[in-house]
Amino acid sequence: MKKETKRKNFLSTLFRAAKEFALNSPIFIGVILCIGLFNTFISTQTLQKIFTGNVFSDTILGSITGSIIAGNPINSYIIGKQLLSDGISLYAIIAFLICWVTVGIVQLPYEISVMGKKFAFTRNLLSFLFAILIAIIGSTILGVIS
Repeated sequence: MKKETKRKNFLSTLFRAAKEFALNSPIFIGVILCIGLFNTFISTQTLQKIFTGNVFSDTILGSITGSIIAGNPINSYIIGKQLLSDGISLYAIIAFLICWVTVGIVQLPYEISVMGKKFAFTRNLLSFLFAILIAIIGSTILGVIS
């Protein structure tokens, strides 16, 4: 490949990356602002009372919350970091983030219309159950490592 072609490819790639960053910046800013509002209205102490550190209750509560509040994976890094700094257990965070991305109560009617009722419910139920399992296994492994 010629030097000129490599430079054009590099500049093209750099331009596309900058464009994607610019398009996603409002989403990042919105998530950061929402976290600020969330922290203002719901204190860390309240979150710690809700998420007590119990493996099963934290995991189930995180899964349920993530299933109701759907979102995209890119925002999960910011939200997960904030929950971790608030002292929420890894069980709850992992379950929340997996369900946040894979289980969609909000999109369920659309999924039923496109894929059918049996498929939509089966997929969501399996995603919910596997999120619980993965949260317990993942947190246990991370607890052993650290």
